[in-house]
Amino acid sequence: MNLLFAWRYFRSKKSTNAINIIAWISIAAIAVGSAALIIILSVFNGFEGLVKSLYVDFYADMRIVPAKGKTLLLNKGQVAGIRATSGIATLGFIAEEKALLVNGELQTIVYIKGVDEQFTQLNKIAAHIKRGRFETGTTEAPTLVLGVGIENAIAADVTKKRYPLTLYMPNRQAARFGSADGLNAFNALAAGTFMVQQDFDNKYAFTNLAFLKYMLNMGPDEYSALELKINGDPDQIKAALQKQLGNDYIVETRYEQNRSLYAVMQMEKWVIYAILSLILIVAAFNMVGALTMLVLEKQKDIAILKALGANDQNIERIFLSEGFLLATVGGGAGIVLATIICWLQMKYKLVKLGGDTFIIDYYPVQMMPTDFALVACTILIIALLAAWIPSRKAGRDQLSLKS
Repeated sequence: MNLLFAWRYFRSKKSTNAINIIAWISIAAIAVGSAALIIILSVFNGFEGLVKSLYVDFYADMRIVPAKGKTLLLNKGQVAGIRATSGIATLGFIAEEKALLVNGELQTIVYIKGVDEQFTQLNKIAAHIKRGRFETGTTEAPTLVLGVGIENAIAADVTKKRYPLTLYMPNRQAARFGSADGLNAFNALAAGTFMVQQDFDNKYAFTNLAFLKYMLNMGPDEYSALELKINGDPDQIKAALQKQLGNDYIVETRYEQNRSLYAVMQMEKWVIYAILSLILIVAAFNMVGALTMLVLEKQKDIAILKALGANDQNIERIFLSEGFLLATVGGGAGIVLATIICWLQMKYKLVKLGGDTFIIDYYPVQMMPTDFALVACTILIIALLAAWIPSRKAGRDQLSLKS
């Protein structure tokens, strides 16, 4: 019954044309606000999914690192126990350290990772090789796989293996770092170049594990980390490994390896949502005006309804329903419009990114049902709060047919 009255008030002509204009302005504002929210959140989802996919290609499913210090000791028994853990598919041993990479007069700081033969099974880094091959060489003849940022910084040419690069690394056995023997140096050829995303491309280089352990004077059972590929529930596997290894080791899932990144992305999404919700709050002021003028327009109708036995709560519900109706029409139109725009962008990639430095040239879009539900709930809550003031006034006013 309340919705019926609200629908009749919505469709009927008003004696003052401004009421119709303000009502349609509020509907249009809600539609624009809801469409903007869904479109921006969907674009954000697209970028978030793209970044996460790149991190998935670079990082392993799980990683074991020392709780203290930079190296961990894993004997054969511990390694066998890890291999026997349910859900473990592949193990890869890692040695990692900062190094100075020099090519003639050019030099740059890199994070050099020594990896074993299983490394390319732990991630999809081999799929991002742009030039050359993912080849790390041997202990006596090491080769390097460089990020494109590092390749550009030192003007390396992986297609010509005539000019070796010099790798300087700290000598852990030196008495003092500043002494003559404070650094170990070795020449290595560049075998390939990878391009994943800027954070990795400007930072990492890969070589073989045996060579890097030799450069760092590591023992046979000494590593920087152990990376794992899993085929089960990460939380269960982590709990089993942590119980098995004890508190001297930290087991990290892919999310925990990049906890700060994921936290920042989630915070950015909520900040964007809060900012764009201000559009809907502005639209709510238009709704307050439209419903207030409608209450003034329908004073005689309110008096008749009260004379027929309607109480204050009945009158309030009618105008709350009117606010709900305005929000539904505006929000529904905005959601439909946003869906069409997002679909067109997903299918035809109409809106392009400026420049040519990113891995894609268009704005990625990913529509998620949770965003639609969130926007719909936000519209209804704001609309009902906006409608509460004029509806309360309509219910509380003492009117008579004589007035």
